[in-house]
Amino acid sequence: MRGHGRGGESRRREDGGGHSSSLELNSLSAPTTATCLSVLIQAAAVDPTCHTENSVLLNSRSPFLRAQPVTTMAPTPQLLGLLVVLLASARAVSVSLPALPLSTSSRWVVGADGRRVKLACANWASHLEPVAAEGLSRRGVGDIAARVAAMGFNCVRLTWPTYLATNATLSSLPLRWSLEILGLRESAAGVRVNNPDLLDLPLIDVFREVVSALANNSIMVILDNQMTTPGWCCSRSDGNTFFGDKYFDPEEWLKGLSAMATMFKNTKNVVGMSLRNELRGPYQNISLWYRYMQQGAEVVHAANPNVLVILSGLDFDNTLSFLFTKKVELSFTGKLVFEQHWYGFSDGTDWDHQNQNDACGVSVESIRTKGLFLLQQGWPLFFSEIGFDMSGTHTSDNRYLTCFLSVAAEMDLDWAIWALQGSYYIREGILAYDETYGLLSWDWCTARNPSFIKRINPLQSPFQGPGLPNSQKPYNVIFHLLTGLCVLVKSANSLKLGPCDESNAWNYTSTSELILKHTGQCVEAKSVGDTAKLGAGCGKSCSKWQLISNSSMHVSTELTKNGTRVCLDASPDGVIMTNPCRCLSEDPYCNPESQWFKVILSSRGIPAEASILQLPSVGPWPATSSSSW
Repeated sequence: MRGHGRGGESRRREDGGGHSSSLELNSLSAPTTATCLSVLIQAAAVDPTCHTENSVLLNSRSPFLRAQPVTTMAPTPQLLGLLVVLLASARAVSVSLPALPLSTSSRWVVGADGRRVKLACANWASHLEPVAAEGLSRRGVGDIAARVAAMGFNCVRLTWPTYLATNATLSSLPLRWSLEILGLRESAAGVRVNNPDLLDLPLIDVFREVVSALANNSIMVILDNQMTTPGWCCSRSDGNTFFGDKYFDPEEWLKGLSAMATMFKNTKNVVGMSLRNELRGPYQNISLWYRYMQQGAEVVHAANPNVLVILSGLDFDNTLSFLFTKKVELSFTGKLVFEQHWYGFSDGTDWDHQNQNDACGVSVESIRTKGLFLLQQGWPLFFSEIGFDMSGTHTSDNRYLTCFLSVAAEMDLDWAIWALQGSYYIREGILAYDETYGLLSWDWCTARNPSFIKRINPLQSPFQGPGLPNSQKPYNVIFHLLTGLCVLVKSANSLKLGPCDESNAWNYTSTSELILKHTGQCVEAKSVGDTAKLGAGCGKSCSKWQLISNSSMHVSTELTKNGTRVCLDASPDGVIMTNPCRCLSEDPYCNPESQWFKVILSSRGIPAEASILQLPSVGPWPATSSSSW
């Protein structure tokens, strides 16, 4: 979970990032009536009961997501009615659940129909001291679920503490009492306004209602056992670290897993169970990991054979390297998934003071040896926690994020962002703690970082895998990491960034040409500072595109006239240029991201297949990935 460093203590930034909000407690009261308004309501990301002075409007279904300020105003009853109708219509056409139950096919998660189901998830915390999903004092539970869907996510990793399933006194405690015992009277008042039907329900029933609200919005749920005792995770000394620790009795843990698996056996949208979050600390050892994780997997499968069984690794779930030589032995097949975490602070990479290409190369190699190798061995790997400071002001997090996105795109990973919640009832003793890693703002009214939602939009749908709609033979897509857009052909003299679902099909050949499918045309560089062009001279040096730098994300060629090396570069308006290669090594302060591209495999349908340049094909050329994964 976001919040630990390598030493296991709660993470604090020297510049104050991750701080608690200094807002007065009276600001925790329920939002006033109807001040978040917009006519651009198609994505259901703005609700007329949400109060904020600068609302951000989202339409994540559009590849050109834009943030737009909205003038706060008092709506008329007629306008409110219209907005409610529009919201209802938008939610009614939301994406439906895949064919369930899920299973695995080699490295892929697939539906009951055999089609790839990509897990694009958000973590929603429900394991801290109140033992209730965060945000119920801020927004209606159905509204929160609708926002998850509106931002393009198809699943939630919903956390829970073991005691919720094994301690009857805790599980039967009404939500009102849980909040008031902790002195959270303002939160209780917020729940009374936003979720009155939940206030006096037992905590276990509140948890069920959250799952139900997600189901109503076609959101899959993965139940994640974060801790035994309710509270913030994780440290090396919290008594929840590993089997046999003070609060980590293996028998009670197995009992809790069985209870939760049984409870949700007939709940269709509960598609997986993550057995334990971030095993760690001085007690961890490999032999006990095999013993108990295999037992846990068998217990869950016996109680609920429909769910995926998800196993985490050691060292805060940073490593699964021990699986390279010894596999898990289970009585069942087709349900096992492994999970790994990757944050900017989790592998010791010096993102601040190392050249960005070098840092990314080192970090990716570390992640490869610790877990990514499982994909090559034919096992599904779920990056169940990735995250960064959504303020966009921290260089190390920004650099890490782009590096992660490069791997997520190239490997077409399943992943879950930490976190959905914009704030907590209470965290580490601080009321209304502001989650700077949160997708939502502190008041849960808007997206904290709309540009990030736009950027990850292409990665919320699969590029590869069995049974994709209108699937094609594999081809290549040229993906730009900084923008989340792909290279499109506008004319022979114009390549420009655009939505990836409108991408042309390319072939990156074994002789390093980038050739447009069904044509004899390939990408050429004419001169320094010129636009990249299509031409027929595919044998020329200026048409041989190599992947250079330690990140392998600079797409580079040599000019025919003088041998000058240039790289593809995206201008601020999205035009693809051929500029001098930048930041290849050494300089730790140079930003190369406008020149970072990934040539990735795809078998999606090709909307742009009817190209404006239908010249005779001189192929075929085998599509390849931009690395040797």
